[in-house]
Amino acid sequence: MVPAEAVAGTGAGAPDPEAGTPDPGAWPEDGPAAPLGPRARLFPALGAVYRAQLSRARVARIPLLFVATFQSVGIMILMRGVVDGGDEARAVVSGASVLVVAFVALNLLAQYFGQLRAGGGLDHYATLPVPPAAVVLGAAGAYASFTVPGTVVTAVTGCLLFQLPMANLWILAAVIPLAGAALAGLGAALGLLAPRPELATLCGQLGMSAALLLGVLPAGRLPAPIGYARDLLPSTYGVEALGRSFDARPDWWAIGADLGVCAAVGVLSLAVAAWAYRRAAVR
Repeated sequence: MVPAEAVAGTGAGAPDPEAGTPDPGAWPEDGPAAPLGPRARLFPALGAVYRAQLSRARVARIPLLFVATFQSVGIMILMRGVVDGGDEARAVVSGASVLVVAFVALNLLAQYFGQLRAGGGLDHYATLPVPPAAVVLGAAGAYASFTVPGTVVTAVTGCLLFQLPMANLWILAAVIPLAGAALAGLGAALGLLAPRPELATLCGQLGMSAALLLGVLPAGRLPAPIGYARDLLPSTYGVEALGRSFDARPDWWAIGADLGVCAAVGVLSLAVAAWAYRRAAVR
């Protein structure tokens, strides 16, 4: 049944015929567009990305961190039968300790960004109002944070194996973040610039192998051409800084110079990684 008001057109919801059709020109014009919110600042965005990456990688990376620590400790045990002490023992312990940083910050970060680029994950970050540097620094900082316990355990174990003093192991508080920044920036750049994730994984593995061979082996036993390649590796200066701290009277000026090189390479490599992120995100 249809109500009589609806048929007569006099219902509450019916238009009034006497009022006529409203003039479209009399409608109020749309107001000005609402302004966009301010772009996120670098440090708050960096903290948010760091916390997100840390919580995401906590479960997946802890087993790999155990593998990295076990690998470095195993290398020192093998070298214990070849190296007795002195400068060579310092090189082995410092190189094995920084190798943990290279395994996580260089190798795993290159694989992560390579997979993120191939799987379209960069599109998610590109839609967020965060600076590109915050994405790169946040991910690099999260991955470098996982190296702290493994590096400390490796350094302490090496000191016990080779009977080295542990009084100056506090220098790890500077070696880990600076060497980690340099290697993490390099790993992120390799992952973002590699055209395929397989190549990113290969580059990360090669970089970690270079850190192993050129960092753990004593520099005096390397041929001259390989010694020049060792000087080009960012982790070398972290190895040198940690190795000098085992001396009876450490040369703190030389240690500071080595850490300064790590810091400079870290700033440069992270800048290249941020540029590579912008380049990959807009494609």
